[in-house]
Amino acid sequence: MERRDFIRAAILGSLATATGIKSAAAGTAAGSSAAGTAAGAAATSGSDEAEAFADASNQLVAVMGGTPEAMYKKGIAEMGGIKRFISKGDKVVVKPNIGWDKAPEFAADTNPQLIGAIVKDCLAAGAAEVVVFDHTCDTDWKSCYKRSGIQDAVESAGGRMAFGNDEKYYQEVSLPKGVRLKSTKIHQAIINCDKWINVPILKNHGGAKMSISMKNHMGIVWDREYFHSNNLQQCIADICTYKKRPVLNIIDAYRIMTQNGPKGKTVNDTMEAKALFISPDIVAVDTAAIKFFSQFKEMDIERVGHIGFGEKAHLGTTKLDTLKIKRVKL
Repeated sequence: MERRDFIRAAILGSLATATGIKSAAAGTAAGSSAAGTAAGAAATSGSDEAEAFADASNQLVAVMGGTPEAMYKKGIAEMGGIKRFISKGDKVVVKPNIGWDKAPEFAADTNPQLIGAIVKDCLAAGAAEVVVFDHTCDTDWKSCYKRSGIQDAVESAGGRMAFGNDEKYYQEVSLPKGVRLKSTKIHQAIINCDKWINVPILKNHGGAKMSISMKNHMGIVWDREYFHSNNLQQCIADICTYKKRPVLNIIDAYRIMTQNGPKGKTVNDTMEAKALFISPDIVAVDTAAIKFFSQFKEMDIERVGHIGFGEKAHLGTTKLDTLKIKRVKL
């Protein structure tokens, strides 16, 4: 075993201990060895049969050790397949982090291979259209879309990029469950879609401490300055109370940013972690990702205030041992 593979295996083992993620032996969880064997074989194949046999009761899946596309294919199969979440005729939005005018090796934006795989999968499931956008932080949004590799990946997969840097594309919505943020303008793509999938990258953030699934919601709103001047951590939780929640949160941890986030300075701020997390529970999946991140650089989850606020708002749970979790090493 190469040293880097040994380290990854050790990290995955530590993650299992830290998060309560337990390896499900084939056939035992379902109570039938024959059914379990069929499920494992089908999930590995990545075929339509994988979706038919996969265990749809998993609430969180952690995958480690493959390419972004391979980890996604395995992870979504273990979640029951994309058709569990996307129906024929759905208008779908995939929301990555494309905030920065950076190439993929800088880990400032979501991995383009992962986004392309998700777009392709949604269309194969019968989605009427798949739209991808972000309200970029760097002002040259065209360069962000292009340099990140996401525009090419989306268009090659059959999806469409949408413009996110003009206020005319945003509509006022109320947030009755918000504590500090009671209303805000949200991009019309989110408002008008049938389903949306939240696909952040796992990285350090100077203000929010961590930028993952909950923080990625700031890319669907117009006025982000309000967040920064009115309790950033609470406002992040508040925007996540918007009535149209993502059907899935898929965290890209293939290459992560461990310092100087959210933009980073050099590739030395990043490291290759080769992991991916999937769950409909936005608090749980962010909790698992923070625990994983802490294997590389210590991060006390108490410092990431929006996680606790999110749990208090009943957006999900930090109690990972109460969930059915599947971990996979490719």
